[in-house]
Amino acid sequence: MKIGIISFAHMHAAGYASALMQIEGVELVGIADPVAERGQKYAAQFGTSYFQSYEDLLAQGLDGVVVTSENAYHKEHVLAAAKAGVHVLCEKPLSTNVKDAQAMIEACRAHGVLLQTAFPVRFNSSVRRAKQLVDEGKLGRILAMKGTNRGRNPDGWFVEPSLSGGGAVIDHTVHVADIMRWMTGAEVKEVYAEVDHLIAETPIDDCGMLSLEFDNGVFATLDCSWSRNKTYPVWGDVTLEIIGSAGTLTLNTINQKLNVYRDEQGYSHHFWGDDMDLALVRDFVSSIASGASEASVTGEDGLQALAVAVAAYRSDERKDTVSMTDVLA
Repeated sequence: MKIGIISFAHMHAAGYASALMQIEGVELVGIADPVAERGQKYAAQFGTSYFQSYEDLLAQGLDGVVVTSENAYHKEHVLAAAKAGVHVLCEKPLSTNVKDAQAMIEACRAHGVLLQTAFPVRFNSSVRRAKQLVDEGKLGRILAMKGTNRGRNPDGWFVEPSLSGGGAVIDHTVHVADIMRWMTGAEVKEVYAEVDHLIAETPIDDCGMLSLEFDNGVFATLDCSWSRNKTYPVWGDVTLEIIGSAGTLTLNTINQKLNVYRDEQGYSHHFWGDDMDLALVRDFVSSIASGASEASVTGEDGLQALAVAVAAYRSDERKDTVSMTDVLA
């Protein structure tokens, strides 16, 4: 199977490339990147070809492509892949706005190709076990949830709204919003959010607190802030507490680790847990190989999670609750 990667602008690209190298029967045909120095560097690192143009990469008879460009370019790259008949794994957020995300979904559907949103957290063992327990009714009726996705400010194009679509809220809302939707089988109905710039030197939203109401009555909160500094021992976290009528479940996706204490360096940790990027990419490859009509994590999943972030920004601007119906209209 022939797979390509469009742009190494996003830091997750290296993880996806590494994953592709580990899957039997998969060839990383090439990397397209408008920044020649960056593209050539990673092409050499992964032993593949470099293409200045993504059109040239798509002309190589690909089965699939991973899009890890800046958020604002996702639409352009996904539409080009769809037109070329190439299945797509697109980095989150799916786009910078709802209209473009909808156009991406429609284009892939019209050309008969898969559009999978890159939500690797769905493939974490603790998340999958929690989903199983919820589905089996072990927690009873879900009443409320509390989630976090607190990380470091990545800087670079992530703090340029013209390329990213926003800051922490669009970057870190989508992962947990997707997990909450997946766990409950429900859609977010209303969003209230407070968003601010409190930490970074660059004027960008780096703190956000969201309150969500789902259409089945579940209430949830989410801290999506870039509130971890450079000396924090891990990049951030993804946690979720699920409160049900028959029990409460708490999960932490980065807790698969050993705590290490040294006289010279103090605390550090040794991670031994899931390679979520590998599981995500393996799932994408499997869907292509099996001829699946739909990805396991769809473009619609990406759209719904993106819409929560968009609603959060609108809520903060209006200082009021925002209906998801208005955002998706």
